[in-house]
Amino acid sequence: MKRILVALDSSPRAPLVLKAAARLADLTNAKLVLFRAVGIPPDMPRDLFKVSDVRLDDYIRENARTDLERIASDTRPDLIEAITTAFAMPWDGICRAAIEHHADLIVLGSHGYSGLDRVLGTTAAKVVNHADRNVMVVRTLL
Repeated sequence: MKRILVALDSSPRAPLVLKAAARLADLTNAKLVLFRAVGIPPDMPRDLFKVSDVRLDDYIRENARTDLERIASDTRPDLIEAITTAFAMPWDGICRAAIEHHADLIVLGSHGYSGLDRVLGTTAAKVVNHADRNVMVVRTLL
């Protein structure tokens, strides 16, 4: 195994998912690509787009990258090959990023089933069903 795509959200569980992926990377001599899919809520007020000269999409991506760097601060730097973000539906962005970065494995967290998750399906379930490579789902308890 050469490369592991680690899909991280902004939940408190993200550092635990990264820790599991880092351990696996260490055992297999693989590198980690940290990834977060981001989006703009459809009901965001248009006036917010005019607040500054910074493009909103650039701001959102940079904020996500900064958060990924914060989550990765306790991870050995030599394990991390790249940190990347993309505007996408989470499950689709994860599958596309795995292809783009030639990942051998996708690692992501599992979250509990709420009523809505059972109807729409979780991100983890959609990645497992649509990815063209192996997926490891990390169950975390808080």
